Amino acid sequence: MSLHSKLATGVAMLALMGLASPAGPVPGVDMVTGISVPAADEAHLVNIRQLTFGGENAEAYFAFDGNRLIFQATPRGAGCDQIFTMKLDGSDVRQVSTGEGRTTCSYYYPSGDKILYSSTHHFSAACPPPPDFSRGYVWAVYPSFDVFVSNADGSDLQQLTYSFGYDAEATFSPLGDLVVFTSMRDGDLDIYTMKPDGSDVRRLTHELGYDGGPFFSPDGTKIVYRAHHPESAEDARDYTSLLAEGLIRPTILEIFVMDSDGSNRIQLTHEGAASFAPYWHPSAEKVIFSSNMDDPAGRDFELYMVNLDGTGMERITTSEGFDGFPVFSPDGRYLVWSSNRAQELDGETNIFIAEWVERP
Repeated sequence: MSLHSKLATGVAMLALMGLASPAGPVPGVDMVTGISVPAADEAHLVNIRQLTFGGENAEAYFAFDGNRLIFQATPRGAGCDQIFTMKLDGSDVRQVSTGEGRTTCSYYYPSGDKILYSSTHHFSAACPPPPDFSRGYVWAVYPSFDVFVSNADGSDLQQLTYSFGYDAEATFSPLGDLVVFTSMRDGDLDIYTMKPDGSDVRRLTHELGYDGGPFFSPDGTKIVYRAHHPESAEDARDYTSLLAEGLIRPTILEIFVMDSDGSNRIQLTHEGAASFAPYWHPSAEKVIFSSNMDDPAGRDFELYMVNLDGTGMERITTSEGFDGFPVFSPDGRYLVWSSNRAQELDGETNIFIAEWVERP
């Protein structure tokens, strides 16, 4: 969510933003029907279907009734990400954001009649500039991002956050009582909750470093998120100096879980890799996420699943390149995610959906 999908083309490390695998379609994908034959070791995934074709498409999230998806995309030739919705078969695609500025991190209200997303359009209709890679591989944390709410068709847009500084990565509790989001309002990137009208803002994380990408558990009692906390004085100086320039370096991220009030924090992964985009298994007993932990070069991002005590790590995908932003449907029947598989052009990222087999 984001910082979530800074999609681009280029070198291996940029795969974290939805970046590229080698060019050309992946064998076993019918580019007309979008049906893919999974590898034998992707046994949890059945009847894989490609829902988008071309450009940069990522962060697809189900409506709480499971009937539509909301996602961000930069179509070929477009300037920067806007928010769209579509049916589960990829049809009836509708743009629901303004078409101005950069947007990210969209999510449905539990009622289904409204949506959340973050945007920079109220500061400028132009796309904000890309990050400066002279500092290495970095993400831009645009201070012009604020959280907005609109009707599900994009009408009646209202601003929810007003503090200058990055406000994004907002998602809803299934209970409908709270929104969780990432903000720089207190000088660091931390996780906060607020009521659906933007009131009663409460800070949940306090340790120096980036805490973000939060999602409530299906029962609303816990939050899963990704984080990087500097472990040395040198790392802390690098983090704070980059943050002062509106940048972060996301090459090491770990997965954490905490109670919905910020207590009882547990670190699930200790891989020293870029592990991100966690999401709850419908049982609330496992978390699925993306990581490059098995590729020393950092190119290959795959999906993994782990128990809440950090045991039982299982690799879910094996397609070369980028697989990220995994999300289960509310009933657990489907998994949707973003991937470079079947790309027609270098660096393109598309949205895929598969039937989920719990015990293949």
